[in-house]
Amino acid sequence: MVNSVIPRKYQGRKQPSPEECERYGLQPYLPSEPLIEAVNLTIFLKKRPLLLKGDPGCGKTRLAQAVAYELGLPYEPWYIQSTTKARDGLYTYDAVGRLHDAQLARFDEEQRSKVKNSSEYIEMGPLGRAFQNSQRTVVLIDEIDKADIDFPNDLLQALDEGRFTIQETGDEIKAKQPPIIFITSNDEKDLPDAFLRRCLFHYIEFPSESKLVEILNAHFPNSSENVVLQAVLRFKNLRRQMEQERARTGKKVSTSELIDWFTLLREYPEDEVLVKLKGELPFAGTLLKYWKDYQEYLHTPVEEKK
Repeated sequence: MVNSVIPRKYQGRKQPSPEECERYGLQPYLPSEPLIEAVNLTIFLKKRPLLLKGDPGCGKTRLAQAVAYELGLPYEPWYIQSTTKARDGLYTYDAVGRLHDAQLARFDEEQRSKVKNSSEYIEMGPLGRAFQNSQRTVVLIDEIDKADIDFPNDLLQALDEGRFTIQETGDEIKAKQPPIIFITSNDEKDLPDAFLRRCLFHYIEFPSESKLVEILNAHFPNSSENVVLQAVLRFKNLRRQMEQERARTGKKVSTSELIDWFTLLREYPEDEVLVKLKGELPFAGTLLKYWKDYQEYLHTPVEEKK
C-alpha cells in the first residue's frame, strides 16, 4: 500500500556533513523563516508549486535540493533552456531510434517485435519520473522564464490534475504521489496569469549582515571570526554602493559570489587577509564582472563596523 502521509515539516536545520558535500555535491543551506513557511505551505497544498524569485545567486536553485536532503526524499532537477518544451519534462519519444530499428527489423525478428512496441522508445522526464515514484519527490523546474512563453501554460494540466497522456501509446500516467515542485524565475519575461494563479510565490530577500556571517560559518566552519566579519563588511559595503548607484537594477554581487570570494580569502593567513580587505578589493574577479565595475568599485572605501 502506498504511503500517502505528508512528509514532516521542513525546518531548514539539517545540514550536510563535509563528506556529503564532497561526495554528493551538496551545500549548506540556511533559509529564512518566511521561506521555510512558504516551503511547508507548498508541501501541505500538494498541487501548488512554489514559484521563487530573487536576485541571481540568492539560493533559489539550491532550495529544492536542500528540502529533498532534509526530508529524505528523491530529487529530480529539470534545467530549462530556450529550446525546452513542456513535454520534455514529462517524457521524450525516440522517433529516430525507432526508425533506425525499423530498418534493421527486416532481418531481425527480435528487432521487429521491439519496433511494434512504441513504449520501448519512451523515456520519462523529471516530472514523469516523479509522477511514477510511489514516494513524494522534490522537483526543481529551474529558470522557467528561459523557455517559450507557452511553456508554463503547457504544463497546467499535468500540474493541476497530476496526470498526463503519452500521445504515442495512449497510456495515461497518473501521479502516485503529488510531487513537491519548486520553480525558479529570474524575471527575464512575464509568466502567464493562468499559470501564476496556480502557484504559491516567494521572493527571496538578500540576506542580512548577520545571516551572511552565519552562511559563511556554515560553509567554512572553524574560520576566523574576525576574517568572516571583515569580509562580510567589505562585501556588504560593495553591494550597498551598487544598489544606491543602480537604483536596485543591474548586476549586483550575490551570495554565491561571496562564497567563491571567501574560498579564495581562506587560502591566506589571517593577518594577510585582513590587510588585503583594507586595501584594493582583493580577488576582484570573483565579484566584479564588468570593466565598468572595476573602474567604479575596485577602490571602494572600507566601512568600519560601528
